[in-house]
Amino acid sequence: MFLPRTTTAFFLAVQLLLLAAPAAAQVPVQLPDPDGKPADMRKPVQVYILLGQSNMLGAGKINGEDGSLEHAVKEKGLYPYLVDEEGQWTVRQDVRNVRVMGSGTGGMRQFNNEFMTITGGKIGPEIGIGHHVGHATKAPVLVLKSCIGNRSLGWDLLPPGSEQYEYEGKIYAGYKESPDAWDKGTEPEPIGWYAGMQYDGDVARAKLVLAELDKYYPDAKRYEVAGFFWWQGDKDRYNAAHASKYEENLVRLIKRLREDFDAPKASFVMATLGQTEKGATGNEGMILDAMFGVDGKSGKYPEFKGNVATVYSHPLSKGGSSNGHYSGNAETYMNIGQAMGKAMAELIEEKDRKSKRRR
Repeated sequence: MFLPRTTTAFFLAVQLLLLAAPAAAQVPVQLPDPDGKPADMRKPVQVYILLGQSNMLGAGKINGEDGSLEHAVKEKGLYPYLVDEEGQWTVRQDVRNVRVMGSGTGGMRQFNNEFMTITGGKIGPEIGIGHHVGHATKAPVLVLKSCIGNRSLGWDLLPPGSEQYEYEGKIYAGYKESPDAWDKGTEPEPIGWYAGMQYDGDVARAKLVLAELDKYYPDAKRYEVAGFFWWQGDKDRYNAAHASKYEENLVRLIKRLREDFDAPKASFVMATLGQTEKGATGNEGMILDAMFGVDGKSGKYPEFKGNVATVYSHPLSKGGSSNGHYSGNAETYMNIGQAMGKAMAELIEEKDRKSKRRR
């Protein structure tokens, strides 16, 4: 059944109350329905590039019973901006949703190329991200996802400039070296993959989209890469060496992405793994601490103040873990996507305030 807006408001209030207290600041305020108006195409398209592994890829079920997006919206009254008065999925005419994918530096498959709406059988965080960023941006927006599952930052997504290092008697590969690791004092035997091969491929595919901008955003003439979103870490948690280097690699990733896309002022928002709680130890704890460490509010990296933010996902997750794709629960992907989008919107607002103060 389709719930009227008065009932929707009630369920929204209940949703906010049920979320754990630590996440309250991260739960987005309710967005209005899309107004159906196209963007002002005289302005350059603001591009937000989504990267990572299966978390970012998304496995939230759209259709079905409890746990699906359809059930969350039409039965529980959540995310009311996703449906219109007739119960049909809304469309943001100012936000374009594009997803491409490929393994390593191989070919490119296109999965999405439409204005932001609900299509296909699964969603990721791009829905919540796109609606929040679109609402906060007075220009056309392109949400561009370029990633694939089962990839680690310490190996597949290792950014250029990363050097080899020693960990517990093994040498771990630097960028473009192969294999991942070898015993110290031995000669490495390269395999058909190198450190950073997925990074190179994901960046190249995103650039291919931008090189044909009007194919992906009709009537677009110019663009600016305004920000990056990152939701990753699952594969690194199974490798102590990779987990120990996660923070160092994350810092280099942020800087290298800005360099590779000629976007030195682009903001960066990441999300932690949904199952990992604050205070966790071991590999997952190292990854969580790394993500909080690079947050601009931590003060650890002054150059990231006001342009890098971390979303704590655990209170927003509906259960399950990253390696099980959170059991396909669409609410997890919506909640975390909304929080990531809200975090980016806040960084946009802060930049605007600083810009006005300098005038």
